[in-house]
Amino acid sequence: QVQLVDTGGGLVQAGGSLRLSCAASGRTSSRYVMAWFRQAPGKEREFAAAISWSDGSTYYSDSVKGRFTISRDTAKNTMYLQMNSLKPEDTAVYYCAAEPSSYLSGRHFSRNAYNYWGQGTQVTVAS
Repeated sequence: QVQLVDTGGGLVQAGGSLRLSCAASGRTSSRYVMAWFRQAPGKEREFAAAISWSDGSTYYSDSVKGRFTISRDTAKNTMYLQMNSLKPEDTAVYYCAAEPSSYLSGRHFSRNAYNYWGQGTQVTVAS
């Protein structure tokens, strides 16, 4: 079992920045893919970014590419999402997720690929 705790959300003005954190504990190892998803009110949970714990390779959705950066600190078992140039449409609950896998693949764009989830952290971007 892996436990994920995601933190760092808040209220920010459009154009501002936030950094989310996801701390992993339990049966962690280097063979995980971790990701950030987000869910706006009345919408489906959508993929934002993913990272391979073993080699640091990353994927981004088109909607966040160039503005968000996903990273990990292997010593701290913590994943981050640095969000810059925030827009009101970025408002959502952000969830971190993890799945035992050595490498990123196309299936990691889907929420169905992930076994473990954090509780979510609210990000609100005011216009």
